[in-house]
Amino acid sequence: MIDALSWMLIIAGCFVVLTGSIGINRFPEFFTRVHAASLTDTLGIALLVFGLMLQAGFTQVALKLALLLFCILWTGPVAGHALTKAALHGKLRPWIHDNNRDSRDNYDNRDNRRNQSNPGRNSR
Repeated sequence: MIDALSWMLIIAGCFVVLTGSIGINRFPEFFTRVHAASLTDTLGIALLVFGLMLQAGFTQVALKLALLLFCILWTGPVAGHALTKAALHGKLRPWIHDNNRDSRDNYDNRDNRRNQSNPGRNSR
């Protein structure tokens, strides 16, 4: 029973990390990409480590995994926050979708080319 629960947590963690990596590539600008990365990596790694702790049982390895999980849960969101604050400090502003005006001027050149090649992607 514990073995099955452990594997379900490990597979769920892998799925969350995979969807997060897809989200990083699919989202249109920096701030949504950082959001996708920080949330899914934190949740995915937490699920993976909980699954590994169940596999290890109540041993010293599980204690080390718990310490690792604590460090990841603490540093992941802080790193995402630091990245977004640095981007805001560097004068990068979030893209705000407004039906009355087009505010895509905050994209970098690569994103502009991608949006021009597929104009219906961000329209409603």
